[in-house]
Amino acid sequence: ETRAYQDQLDQEINADREANGKKPLKPRQCSEEREIKESTTDPESGYFVKGERERLFAYGFHTACDRNGFVLGTVVEPANIHDSQVFTTLFNQVKERVAKPHTVAVDAGYKTPFIAKFLSDENVRPVMPYTRPQTKKGFLRKHEYVYDEYYDAYICPENHVLTYRTTNREGYRVYASDPKRCEHCPLLNQCTESRNHQKMIHRHLWQNYLDEADHLRHTEENRRIYAKRKETIERVFADLKHKHGLRWTTLRGKKKLSMQSMLVFAAMNLKKLANWTWKGPKRQSFHR
Repeated sequence: ETRAYQDQLDQEINADREANGKKPLKPRQCSEEREIKESTTDPESGYFVKGERERLFAYGFHTACDRNGFVLGTVVEPANIHDSQVFTTLFNQVKERVAKPHTVAVDAGYKTPFIAKFLSDENVRPVMPYTRPQTKKGFLRKHEYVYDEYYDAYICPENHVLTYRTTNREGYRVYASDPKRCEHCPLLNQCTESRNHQKMIHRHLWQNYLDEADHLRHTEENRRIYAKRKETIERVFADLKHKHGLRWTTLRGKKKLSMQSMLVFAAMNLKKLANWTWKGPKRQSFHR
């Protein structure tokens, strides 16, 4: 499926290329084909892969709740649809039916440059988790290469400069080192495995928004809010699976699953509201 932000990203890619003296990219060709697994009993489901053991056809319930654990909105999609592709639909659903949130706490699946930019444009505070670098063991990590915003270049630990080369179709600006200088570098074996001894770093056009989200991660407010996730949305999903039988479903089709999810979440909200009502006001004793 076409990503919701693709048109906007394509425009910014070409604008960035032109600003750096590069030719704009031609429009994307839609002739690409790929083979996917499809269920014979429920073609609308998606093939879900998690690690080596968990492989099955399933659906994903993308859900939002408030600070008290009341479910505010949900979107059901096949399990092979990435979390980040559903975020804007869910956000707009909550915004239209309830209110625009001041802060949004998400898990690692939603930590992308686009979502960080989207929340910034909406003037919403992002609360995102720490994600481990995917660097190969024994190699220098990306944060060890310093980005110089003024000169638009990266500086490696040996003070060599990686200059801008191009902006690719995925929205990443490519920076590359000088192979002649890297060839005799003492950190070459920890830097790159490239045959021509050239180090390349990719930086997304919207990386600044993700950097700001990482900066906010160290604030006391973000730490407090993210810690609440285990008491709110994580508990919602735990109750959904253990108390309401939705670890597995006997229904087929996205429409039926969507209706089931709405009914179950409505029931969970009513149960929580009933529990609050039955507790009643706290009594206070007065002594003379």
